[in-house]
Amino acid sequence: MFQSKWSLAFFGLILLAMEYYSYTAVSMATRALQPKWRVSILVIYIIIAVFGWIGFLLVRNISGLYPQNIKALIIASVMGIFIAKVIISSLMLLGDVFRLFSWLTSLIGASITVASPSSENTISRSVFLSRTALLLGGLMLGGFVWGTTNRYRYNIKKLRLAIKGLPDALKGLKIVQISDIHSGSFDNKEAVAHGVAQIMEQQPDLILFTGDIVNDRASELEPYMDVFSRLKAPLGVFSTLGNHDYGDYVQWENPAAKIQNLETLKGYHKQMGWQLLMNEHVILEKGGASFALLGVENWSAKARFPKHGKLQKAYEGLGEQALPLKILMSHDPSHWDAQIRDTYPDIDLTLSGHTHGMQFGIELPWMKWSPVQYMYKQWAGLYSDGQQHLYVNRGFGFLGYQGRLGILPEITVIELA
Repeated sequence: MFQSKWSLAFFGLILLAMEYYSYTAVSMATRALQPKWRVSILVIYIIIAVFGWIGFLLVRNISGLYPQNIKALIIASVMGIFIAKVIISSLMLLGDVFRLFSWLTSLIGASITVASPSSENTISRSVFLSRTALLLGGLMLGGFVWGTTNRYRYNIKKLRLAIKGLPDALKGLKIVQISDIHSGSFDNKEAVAHGVAQIMEQQPDLILFTGDIVNDRASELEPYMDVFSRLKAPLGVFSTLGNHDYGDYVQWENPAAKIQNLETLKGYHKQMGWQLLMNEHVILEKGGASFALLGVENWSAKARFPKHGKLQKAYEGLGEQALPLKILMSHDPSHWDAQIRDTYPDIDLTLSGHTHGMQFGIELPWMKWSPVQYMYKQWAGLYSDGQQHLYVNRGFGFLGYQGRLGILPEITVIELA
């Protein structure tokens, strides 16, 4: 309790420092304006700041108060304001550090020459820094709001994956992976249906879903069951559970209600024609060649996520079979390094999701970045170690932030070679 109080106090101090630096940046950037304009801008900033704080404190309680699209804008604005203040305060802090360094070096006799303004129109370094910080912060706020328009902009990622020793009959096997549907976040059934149509346009041999079909409750899936029932493939549609599917993040009236929720959700998979793999495997066949598909419940190397998965149980009986291909569905990508690579080196391909790519980041041909990479070593796309491969899907849906900024929702198409 004592430690948690100190942690809360420390977090509060950081928030106050961010607010101080953000206000200082606005004040410095507007110093040269006429008083009426300067006061107007400061008042607008205060209004935005108050909205941000109120939203930050109450964002978890707005679910039933507003339509989903309004809720999306509120959440995006609150997150954008917070991230903007992080950027603004970081740049302003760097300015203070530079000034402190200059002062310290002057004390020990070092001389740092600072160019004097060459004309009356030249602004000071402090004003330039504050305006730059505000510009970047404003762009971030605008970006988060704009990102709400991307939440149904499905991105089809195609890759051809070579598997050593793959028989000719399995070459060209087309797998579509989707993950992290989070049906409780949806507000546009037509857009979701368009995403399902895009999946079917790929004409997959096999469709695999790697967990988190709801946010918390099985009832969230009910309005979309007819849509996801349209997913069909010659070798079947298979699924597994993610951490959100267990209902761990909502207050239940009693333990029995939570258990019943999970049982209901399992039944919904079956009603949609999906085969849910609960720490088990199936043998599939294409062109006379057999391969194994394994599915485990959620298993995470991160302490705050559950370890329901039992890969040993799912693997039982496979060691004696000389199968040319083994594919595993495991929701959390941290499972790969923690257990799969070393203990089960004959699992050729692991499919995961969970990270969403944090729904925020940068993806360019020459670089890929998201804050989630500091929590997950494998967080989006393909990773390989020798003959073993892991693919981390960026998620079909969204959670928390009702949008996508830089990291789009994903439909993965993997063709084996």
